[in-house]
Formats: sequence, C-alpha cells, structure tokens
Amino acid sequence: MKNVLSLKLGQSLSMTPALQQAIRLLQMASIDLQQEIQDALDGNLMLEPDEPEAEAAPADNGDADTDLASERGADAGDAVAESIPDEPAEDFSWNDVYVGSSDNSEAQQALHDYRQASMTASPDLQDHLLGQARLLGLDELGQHACAFLIDAIDERGYLTDYPTLRRDICVQTGLAAEAVDAVLTRLQACDPPGVGARDLAECLELQLRGAPEEPVRELALLLVREHLTALAASSPEDLARKLQRRLEDVQQAIARIRTLQPHPGDPFIAHEDNYVSPDLFVRKREGRWEVHLNPEIAPRIRINSAYQAHLRRGDASPEQQTLKQHLAEARHFLHALRSRNDTLLRVGQEIVDLQRGFLEYGPEAMKPLVLRDIADRLGLHESTVSRATASKYMHTPRGLFELKYFFSSSVGTAEGGSCSATAIQAMIKRFVAAENPAKPLSDARLAKMLNDEGISVARRTVAKYRETLNIPPTHERRVRA
Repeated sequence: MKNVLSLKLGQSLSMTPALQQAIRLLQMASIDLQQEIQDALDGNLMLEPDEPEAEAAPADNGDADTDLASERGADAGDAVAESIPDEPAEDFSWNDVYVGSSDNSEAQQALHDYRQASMTASPDLQDHLLGQARLLGLDELGQHACAFLIDAIDERGYLTDYPTLRRDICVQTGLAAEAVDAVLTRLQACDPPGVGARDLAECLELQLRGAPEEPVRELALLLVREHLTALAASSPEDLARKLQRRLEDVQQAIARIRTLQPHPGDPFIAHEDNYVSPDLFVRKREGRWEVHLNPEIAPRIRINSAYQAHLRRGDASPEQQTLKQHLAEARHFLHALRSRNDTLLRVGQEIVDLQRGFLEYGPEAMKPLVLRDIADRLGLHESTVSRATASKYMHTPRGLFELKYFFSSSVGTAEGGSCSATAIQAMIKRFVAAENPAKPLSDARLAKMLNDEGISVARRTVAKYRETLNIPPTHERRVRA
C-alpha cells in the first residue's frame, strides 16, 4: 500500500457558538427566555436595560467621561467593531437598541386586558382557617392543637397520615387522643365544607352532612360511605339493583354527589400561577388579522454606551480585552434575540394567514397544516419552524392556544379534498353535545354522520378522536329515565 499526500475540497456546516446560541434562544419558552436575558444582563457588563427614564435623563456625565472617544471621533465604536472576529453577517450600529417588541398600542392594550383577566385574589387556606379557629371557643391547649392541624392541611384541604399527626400533637400539647379528635371535629365544621378530611369519602360525607336536608341525602351518604368505588365503576342501573332502590333515586343521588367539591382547598390556590403568558397577540385591524409580539416577553436591552466609549483600538491590556470580549458576546446575544423574535413573528403571522377560517368561524373551519407548509412558504427549515412553535402560545379572540394547536393532519373528503383532524374533532364534539341522552350516538353512528358531511372517517378513527376529546363511550353517556 502506497501512502499519498493529496488535497481535497469539500463543504461542511460548522456550528459556531453564535449559531448555537441563536438556535437555543429560538426554542426557549417565554419564561426561560426572560431568565436567559436576566442572566445575560448579570454576566455581561456591556448589556443594560433600555429603560424610558434612562433615555430621558441628561447625558452630561457621559460626555465628561468619554473624552478619549471624542478625540478619536464619533466612529470609534465602528473602529472597535472591525477588530472583533467572527461577527454576524448582519450589521447594525453599536447604539442600536434591541427591541423585544414594537410599541404597538393594540398589543399593549391586549396585554393589559389579558393580565387583568388573569389576576385573581384569594386568601391563603391556612389564614382563612386560623381566622375561624379563633371563633371556635377552644381553650389554650385546644387552640394550639387546632393550629397544628391547620398547618398540616395540604393545598387540597386534606389531612394526611392523621394517626402520626395526632400522636405528635398529643406529645406537643399534652392532650389526650380523644381531645385532639374533638378539636378536629370542630375544625371540620369550618369553611370550606369538607376541609380537614382524611380521605375522599370523609370529605364528601362532611359536605353532605353540612348541607340542608334533602330527600336524596341519606342515599347519597350511603353511596359515599360504602359504595364509593362501585360508584366510579358501575352504572346507575347496577347500583339500583344492588341497593334495591329506584333508578330515579339513585340517579338523583349520583347527580347530588357530582356537585360536591373533591378538593376543598382548590379555590384558595393562587390560580394566577397556572396561567401561561402568551408570546403573540392576534388582533383584527381593517379586515386583516395581525400578529404582534408580547412586549413583556423580551425586555428592551442595549449596549452600554459608557463602557463602549472606553474601548481603545489597538490596546492589548487585560481590561480592554475583557471589554472587547463582552462587547462581541453582547452583539451576538442581541443579534440572536432579534433573529428569534423576527422568526417567531413571521411564523405566527403565517399561521394566522393560513388559519384565518379558525379565527373567523371556529375550530370546524381549521385547515390541515404541517410544519413543512410553513417552512416552504417562509423559506425556512422544518426544524426551525418546529423550534419556533415549541412551547409558544398565541392569544386570540377565541382564546389562548399553543402554536402547535394550529397544526393537524389531514383526512380525505368524499370530493377528493382534505379536512383537518382538529375540525373533525370539533364536529364530533358538536354531535355529542346535541345527542339524545337516552340514546347516545355510537362511534359507528358518528362515522356515518361525518360521512354524510362529506368526510370519510372510519369508526376506529372516530373512537380515537372521541378518546382524545375525553368523551366517554356510549354506555357511560347513556341516561335512562
């Protein structure tokens, strides 16, 4: 074998740190992006928040501190830029401010309306119970025991591992076990009904006993105490035969149980924590649906002009090298942020343009859409569109939706066209909502109704969509008179 030295030309894609950062920012959810921006502000001295009050402040001090920059001319920043390697191809001035979103008044108003609708105020469950405990007329030891019990109640309103808790209270207060049980009984009479229960059966029983007298209460209590498992697994007819009661009475008792709150503490949970902050807002303007970025998602940040003015061309001191490194990193970060928001805005607007029927008429007008459709129209790669839509949300007049919601597979129609799977699910939901409770629609019947609408769907496909919508099967939906 002969060794030969030769040259070979080829092309390869190199993932530079700047490109890796841009890809990482693009796929970040809004909460992660805000943390990333804050980390960049904390770790890069060249970045600073662009606050309106800072813009309005006099700049006299900055002029006094930048004599060297003045001597070298107004283009000193551009001269420094030439000495920084591996810059992004797209150029912009050092004083350019990264704008998280445009100052669109409609977008600002939409954000205000969304935040106002999301805000809820409710007292803490423990504080709510402590206020009532002061009115129970307990002695000092009883108050201590009650405080221990309230502190042990979880966010659902339940007491878990009560035997261990009771033993600990007896040791701490010196009360007998029967006295702690008596305090618990007093606490369980407080609001909300069912609080302090040790299991679901006791929680439902407490609520029924605290309610006004009604004909089906005793039967409901019997079902809760002795047949709770059967209540979830058996039909009303089976329960009526087992208990030798009238079917109508059993159905009324079940209906009464369904009105109870299985988790009494839920109304006291800070529900605003469960809200998702939208990345995009959609508004109709002059007959066209427009998409705007949420101004709260990415704060406005900029290059710190004071530190920039201290950069000296050709200076190799450690301080100057640190400033130049931070300046290059800041520029890459701003470029990646701008690229992220531009891509997100373009993808969001394209989705809205293609799914205008959904915004106008609802889910049944949803069109089939896949990532490739958006990628081809925008000249992007599918992976880019996938990252841009991952964990991103859009606030529309019809509600808040994840961008992935607008993508769905297509199902053939009788005329050779296609229909969105989301639209078919909406039609199934409409059919079931209008069905006769005594004769609910079977999957085969739903498939026949969809075929009558011109949509060719098999029965097993209907069953899959029904399960996706959490619609019970026919025998569980049937209500007999």
